[in-house]
Amino acid sequence: MTGNPLTGVRYSILDLATVCKGDTVHQTFERSLHTAQHAETLGYTRYWFSEHHNMESVASAATSLLIGYVAGGTQTIRVGSGGIMLPNHSPLIVAEQFGTLGTLYPHRIDLGLGRAPGTDALTAMTIRQAPINMPYDFKEAIESLQQYFRKENKTAKVRALPGEGVALPIWILGSSTDSAFLAAEMGLPYAFAAHFAPQQLKAALEIYHSRFQPSAVLKEPYAMACVNVIAADSTAEAASLSTSLYRMFLGIFTNSRSPLQPPIPYEEMEQLWTPEQKYGVMHMLSESFIGTKEKIKEELTDFVTATGVKELMLISQVFDQQKKLHSYSLISNLFKGR
Repeated sequence: MTGNPLTGVRYSILDLATVCKGDTVHQTFERSLHTAQHAETLGYTRYWFSEHHNMESVASAATSLLIGYVAGGTQTIRVGSGGIMLPNHSPLIVAEQFGTLGTLYPHRIDLGLGRAPGTDALTAMTIRQAPINMPYDFKEAIESLQQYFRKENKTAKVRALPGEGVALPIWILGSSTDSAFLAAEMGLPYAFAAHFAPQQLKAALEIYHSRFQPSAVLKEPYAMACVNVIAADSTAEAASLSTSLYRMFLGIFTNSRSPLQPPIPYEEMEQLWTPEQKYGVMHMLSESFIGTKEKIKEELTDFVTATGVKELMLISQVFDQQKKLHSYSLISNLFKGR
């Protein structure tokens, strides 16, 4: 590693397939593909989609289909899930879907797994056809999934075809300390959702690194953190662009999940939220990096040094597509020492 800690860190993108005001869902998917193609030219390592349901502002419900769409429109960038909410699915179905993806796009597909519902309680119960508080063994489900991918499973009565023998990295995702213990115990790579739940980031990473047990797939711990990043050519522009992100999270507090709104002058935000709502939004977005390239470089360097993560996954909730691509371009240069 050189004197710049960022040059030794991989950088990737998380996409919610966020619907922008005035766009159709089809246009949203085209934006995602365009962004992934741009990211590929900039040297980003991965492009992940998250699973969400029953949200007007997010179109990533059929996560595996979007992964296939983007993988088919790119050449080298890894494409995957950040993540598949495993309690919503049978491990066999996940193995078949990702076995298919891994067969079509060998050595390019990642399978990140989470245990949260990715939606509200009623929708989760509808998906699972079971009460949301029904006992669930996340570890057992992951082990079942791993078994379906093994070549040795060919003698089993139930097999994942395709899927069997497909080399596919499995990640454990978390937004609290619970999954950190499991990722460490199972010797799997770990990704933390600091872009909306930063409060337990430090504790979770400490648990993961200190308790990690080497496995057949990973000899040393490998942690990634997802953070919000909005880069622009000026501080004022970055502040204005960030209002789309703030209004999106304000919708969580006001139960208004509308499509991503166009930016407004930052000072106008004071008319849209109460002091309590502002505090709540800023608390959720405390690990966000917004500003010029120089400012973000300094802050990300401190973040990487403090956390010891080997990879950063970035999400840039910018309304204008060209400004979003520009944000990702500016950020990529930091990891190249520029």
